[in-house]
Amino acid sequence: MKTLSIDIETYSSIDLSKSGVYHYTEAPDFEILLFGYSIDGDEIQVVDIANGEKLPPEVLVALTDDAVTKWAFNAQFERICLSRYLRDINRFDNTVYSILQDTVGDYLNPEAWRCTMVWSAYMGLPLSLEGVGAVLGLEKQKLTEGKDLIRYFCVPCKPTAANGQRIRNLPTDAPDKWANFKSYNLRDVETEMSIQQKLSKFVVPDSVWDEYHLDQEINDRGVALDMTLVKEAIAMDTRSRSELTAKMQKLTKLDNSNSVIKMKQWLADNGMETDTLGKKAVVELLKTASPELRDVLMLRQQLSKSSVKKYQTMENAVCADGRARGMFQFYGANRTGRWAGRLIQMQNLPQNHLPDLEQARALVRCGDFDGLEMLYEDIPDTLSQLIRTAFVPMPGHKFIVADFSAIEARVIAWFAGEAWRQEVFESGGDIYCASASQMFRVPVEKHGVNGHLRQKGKIAELALGYGGSVGALKAMGAIEMGLTEEELPPLVSAWRSSNPNIVRFWWEVDRAAMKAVREKTTTDTHGIYFVYQSGMLFIILPSGRRLTYVKPRIGENQFGGNCLTYEGVGGTKKWERIESYGPKIVENIVQATARDLLCYAMMTLRHCFITMHIHDEMVIEADKRISLKAVCEQMGRTPPWAQGLKLSADGYECDFYKKD
Repeated sequence: MKTLSIDIETYSSIDLSKSGVYHYTEAPDFEILLFGYSIDGDEIQVVDIANGEKLPPEVLVALTDDAVTKWAFNAQFERICLSRYLRDINRFDNTVYSILQDTVGDYLNPEAWRCTMVWSAYMGLPLSLEGVGAVLGLEKQKLTEGKDLIRYFCVPCKPTAANGQRIRNLPTDAPDKWANFKSYNLRDVETEMSIQQKLSKFVVPDSVWDEYHLDQEINDRGVALDMTLVKEAIAMDTRSRSELTAKMQKLTKLDNSNSVIKMKQWLADNGMETDTLGKKAVVELLKTASPELRDVLMLRQQLSKSSVKKYQTMENAVCADGRARGMFQFYGANRTGRWAGRLIQMQNLPQNHLPDLEQARALVRCGDFDGLEMLYEDIPDTLSQLIRTAFVPMPGHKFIVADFSAIEARVIAWFAGEAWRQEVFESGGDIYCASASQMFRVPVEKHGVNGHLRQKGKIAELALGYGGSVGALKAMGAIEMGLTEEELPPLVSAWRSSNPNIVRFWWEVDRAAMKAVREKTTTDTHGIYFVYQSGMLFIILPSGRRLTYVKPRIGENQFGGNCLTYEGVGGTKKWERIESYGPKIVENIVQATARDLLCYAMMTLRHCFITMHIHDEMVIEADKRISLKAVCEQMGRTPPWAQGLKLSADGYECDFYKKD
């Protein structure tokens, strides 16, 4: 046996969508109902475990044999569920995966697993089995009635008089549905195998599978949560919301002050018209509000703080050992291959700006609501700023937080050959000051000569690197930062004239991509290759990894000119044809390369306990003796494929996670 294709159906009283698979499998009533499989592509079998059938001995052996490659769509689910199943029947074997101090040892070794969903994502396809089947036009597609069958057999049901007050549906309760469920399970294995067959000529490189295995290791390890802090924060948020709602009702006399329609009407009745009550709009309204309206708007601001819901998510997802797992989706952003967040959503944690973070944290941990209210006034905002601090290292350890400095600015300068920028990075200079200096032709120093220009340099750097113009500056908050409308067009012109090689890079990438598609050929520019093959456009990065654009064509943009279009998941979250052009493709290339640099650093530091990574930052659960300087030096090493790139990593140590 060389390969085993698997799909399972399971039951648990824990809500999978809220808890993630790791906590889901901890339910006492967790069980595997059906096990569909194919050995080396042969006939598919379905083992009805719920009705007492047993897995064949050779399949049981294969599950713990690292020489047999296990395939599944979203393989993490199968691997974690089967880890629990094998422990239950005393057949779990994971001797080569971990060391005693590491929690990954509770799960099957991911190195023996491959994921069809990752393969699909690598090819720019959707992250659902149904979606991939539809896009590839598979003959054997996922059965659409599966959702109803899963709802019937895989989750608890409501007790009613009609169902005899039962809280779970068993195979004997609906034999016809159960027969259909077995067919559904078999079809899922068929669909997964069809995807492999359809994509067989587009092989995922071993280096990407190595990255996937590291990702699974990090997800298996998880990160410890300070559950005392989490539970007290939830209790304080509940009390705070109750008190704030009472104040709001007293001021407005509204029975439902959460209603946007009613609140807008109340404001209008009191002389303040507004189309929206979004965060930015409320901030603007506060500037001109009367004292009475100001109180109401500030209460509205506090009550709309949704980030504190992350504490509830932590409580839902935490495993029995106090660690949260499964927070990172490998290749979640399939245009670039970057990770996406899951569950607690590490990629969008609120920042912390409290100068006395430790004191605020201590007040919450001991449940001192009155003390917190007296010292900090805005309790929802304080709880929001403390979310990061709920992540803690295991006893006797520390967090080392290390991240790349200005990574995207460095990568685009390297690709484009913008020499003055490279010199700034090599000398350890401040790119915002240097950019302002280059734009305005005067020396600029942070907190020094012409220091007021640094902010203009910063906003230009953040907004204009990928073809952005006045709209991008506004979206980045240029007006709120004190710039005037009149200043914006000259700022765009100044930045572009200061970075002629980057501007040239945008349009040379545009030409190379368009030529590759138009002539169905291979082109290159700036060390990047554009390959048209089998109805796909591949962009080959310096790392060797490919970005995939499905069914590319030359179309017409909104201005009547030619542009590249391709199929993908767009802004509506649906599969559609998407327009692109040089600067946008450059953004993909730069962000994908930044992702490859992070992967390289993570691979070189994988012997450390990496517990989290957020954008261009990694968090290591480190022994107290490990050197921060050594970690940063290692992270800042340039890979062999990026000669000439000026990398730098910086970091700090902490006893709970925070933004330094």
